[in-house]
Amino acid sequence: MTTDNKNINPETLFVPTYKRSGAPFVRGEGMYLYDTDNKKYLDFSSGIAVNALGHAHPLLVETIAQQAAKLIHTSNLYYSEPQIEFASRLIKHSFAKKVFLCNSGTEANEAAIKFARKKAAKISKEKFHVLSFSQSFHGRTYGAMTATAQEKIHSGFGPLLAGFHYSPFNDIKSANDILDKHDFAAIIIEPLQAEGGVNAADAEFLQFLRQIADSHSISLIFDEIQCGTGRTGTLWYYEQTGVTPDIMTIAKPIGGGLPLGAVLCTEEISASISPGDHGTTFGGNPVACALGSQILDIVSDKTFLKRVQTNGNYLKSKLEEIRSKYPSIRSVRGEGLLLGLRFKEDFGTLVDDCKTAGLLVARANLNTLRFLPPLIAGLEDIDKAVDIFENVLKSKND
Repeated sequence: MTTDNKNINPETLFVPTYKRSGAPFVRGEGMYLYDTDNKKYLDFSSGIAVNALGHAHPLLVETIAQQAAKLIHTSNLYYSEPQIEFASRLIKHSFAKKVFLCNSGTEANEAAIKFARKKAAKISKEKFHVLSFSQSFHGRTYGAMTATAQEKIHSGFGPLLAGFHYSPFNDIKSANDILDKHDFAAIIIEPLQAEGGVNAADAEFLQFLRQIADSHSISLIFDEIQCGTGRTGTLWYYEQTGVTPDIMTIAKPIGGGLPLGAVLCTEEISASISPGDHGTTFGGNPVACALGSQILDIVSDKTFLKRVQTNGNYLKSKLEEIRSKYPSIRSVRGEGLLLGLRFKEDFGTLVDDCKTAGLLVARANLNTLRFLPPLIAGLEDIDKAVDIFENVLKSKND
């Protein structure tokens, strides 16, 4: 911070949408962040699953500089080369035939809901209902927030949008009962919930959703904003499930730290959309798309993904060792480098205590602590993070 800013209390500046404390971060390098006091933090939250390649990755820094020198922004009334290159890669590496580019995960989910409803409207004006699931998290804008089946996210912001319904996660009977009551346009689900407590959808549950979507002309939407882009050891989590969606939303790590999201969809979904149905001023920004292409080139590499699997299994085994020592921990959850420790009760200030000790981790629902390191995390990084975490946990239990 400059000398003039050092005496400013940040709490006097911002709407209090986040509970923040401590010295501001000023730089990052690899697995570490540094604050204005030059304190060093091992980052096992990755900006909430954003910094897939860590901080200040040389190739990403170079890409930003090169693209910014050419073109920073142009209207979506025109094409740009970075958009074309990025969209081509997304299609090459997924089920999708068409792509819509935006700025964030919540924007991607808003677009996905609109696309599904537009397709359904061609069948029936009454076919507009949307089903989502308990503990889901799909974003903070009104459509995405309404699809988020958590009362704490809705509280104080009613009335919510009409036509949204909720069912318990992994409960086939309950979902089937609700789907029988209305004419649905979409089912939206995180195949691996992150913020909701690191909860994986059962294969049978996803297969049921795919079958009922097919038989009733419902668009099946997978929200892979946090579990996609290599985080679980495959490029997309749906590859592990044996179920392919009609629409998939991605964001967070795909932009390498810049705002970038995308809706990937089938030709049938795309055919329902016409010019003017949806849009974005900044979506598909040339600099962000250039980073997106670099991220995909690196993360889609089979050797890279295998390393994520191996290191994720190693981290999981180390967390299982900790679980076996502490009765307060119920279970270890997740895949790859999206892992959670589920506690039996609320763990209080544990996230803040870890930060004080130099380790950044993230809270999730259902008394769950998330470990979301950059995908470049090595075994030494994992050992160090686990040592810090266990020392904090031990000090709280002494």
